Amino acid sequence: MMVRIQIVVVMLVLWPLHAGAGFTFDHVVQKAKLLAEQPYEAPVPVSKFMRELPYDAYQGIRFNPDRSLWKESRSNFQVMFVPPGLYYTHPVTLNVIDAEGPHTLSFKKADFVFADPEVEKRVPADLGYAGFKLTFPLNKKNEQNQFLVFAGGSYFRGVGKDNVFGLSGRGLAIDTGLPSGEEFPAFIEFWLVRPAPEATDMEVYGLLDSPSLSGAYRFHIFPGNPTTIKVQTFLFPKKTIQLAGMAPLSSMFFYGENTPRPAGEWRREVHDSDGLQIHDGMSGEWLWRPLLNPNTLEMDFFSTHNVQGFGLLQRDGQFSNYEDLGTHYEKRPSAWVEPQGDWKQGKITLVQLPTADETHDNIVAFWSPNGPLSPGTPLELAYHVGFGKGDIAQNPLAVAINTFIGDGNRIGGGHVPQAYRMIIDFAGGPLSKLPEHAPINGQVTALEGGEILEHFVEYHEPVKGWRLSILAKPAHKKPLHVRAFLNTDSTTLSETWTYRLPPNNHILAEEKE
Repeated sequence: MMVRIQIVVVMLVLWPLHAGAGFTFDHVVQKAKLLAEQPYEAPVPVSKFMRELPYDAYQGIRFNPDRSLWKESRSNFQVMFVPPGLYYTHPVTLNVIDAEGPHTLSFKKADFVFADPEVEKRVPADLGYAGFKLTFPLNKKNEQNQFLVFAGGSYFRGVGKDNVFGLSGRGLAIDTGLPSGEEFPAFIEFWLVRPAPEATDMEVYGLLDSPSLSGAYRFHIFPGNPTTIKVQTFLFPKKTIQLAGMAPLSSMFFYGENTPRPAGEWRREVHDSDGLQIHDGMSGEWLWRPLLNPNTLEMDFFSTHNVQGFGLLQRDGQFSNYEDLGTHYEKRPSAWVEPQGDWKQGKITLVQLPTADETHDNIVAFWSPNGPLSPGTPLELAYHVGFGKGDIAQNPLAVAINTFIGDGNRIGGGHVPQAYRMIIDFAGGPLSKLPEHAPINGQVTALEGGEILEHFVEYHEPVKGWRLSILAKPAHKKPLHVRAFLNTDSTTLSETWTYRLPPNNHILAEEKE
């Protein structure tokens, strides 16, 4: 029995199959089905020398852009290749589908430039590819810009116009954050459908495998502002999967305006994303959860019914809040997932892991159906994922543009021990049309036994919005969990801001001693 979340007929109308001498996405689906019926075989790793290359040595192996696939035809889309090594421990099979059908691409060592002759000498002639980078004249005409990279596990990274690379999408997340440990499925084969030279969209098929599941993926890719990928997938579980993460996103949050700055750091904020946005289908609610870098693993579950969208956003796009000329965090993309069809009952899971620096992704967000995936019950799923600017979700309500958290027992915060002062600035949407003396109300609720001691709203001239100030106290040794939004007597004006602050957070003054 197949659980159908998206109606197949609708998808075939939206996405007509491209064929190369009869090869279609259906062939990839059948390969995934066969894989699920056979014993799992782990990908063969590359040599120990390649896996243990130092970072600088691996970075010294660079693909020559002049050798890009399809460059000879001056195609809008061109392809650069990623060598295995370091983090990319095994090669993947790359195929091209053209008028003659599918054919496999062979590794060409001459297509790479090596900074170190000793490394070049030891790289085998049959090394293979770890993945690929797609280029397109995204920012300037007649200039090829990298905009989408498939490499490593089931990861893919995308950018829209004027972005720099940041967070990643993934094919699937399995048991992320659970005590049993996470399983990392990997793409083992790709098919690139060759587009016409003047094309503005293209397709890629992917075959995913792991001990617990096999899957076929179809990526219909539209670079631009934003870059949009229409994803169709067929999943074939081999084992029971307790927490299957669909359309997962991975990002980094080291610290921000809502957290203490680590000792020695000169930058105001360091993060690829600053919040999770959710748009629920049944309630219509838009929810915003600012991210944290917790001291221990934190998992949050947001119940949804026919979810309309979710994503990790980099809402803060002001250079002055980062002041980093090297990383340009203000240009990091936001990612927004829009389910296609009725995804019914499920949950958005937010996993936040502690990190001591900015070099590791510590944030994961995904949707999961209620209940586990079972072997013998395939799952079909479709969604769009976009990479672009901070307003990619097109939230029509006022949004939380600032979140500040401080001690509620000091000047400027309050006079209540063990309490917290929470400041949220809302702007945009319906608020932009109201006069500064409009009767705006704050609706504030404390959960998990917490107490709201006071809250008030005032006009905030510099942001042309309203500031909600909250003094709240958690229950003893419990997290401080607060929900808040702005309204008038009859109209909701803002998204719902929600925050869950663990008790061991180093914000209260006495915890710094």
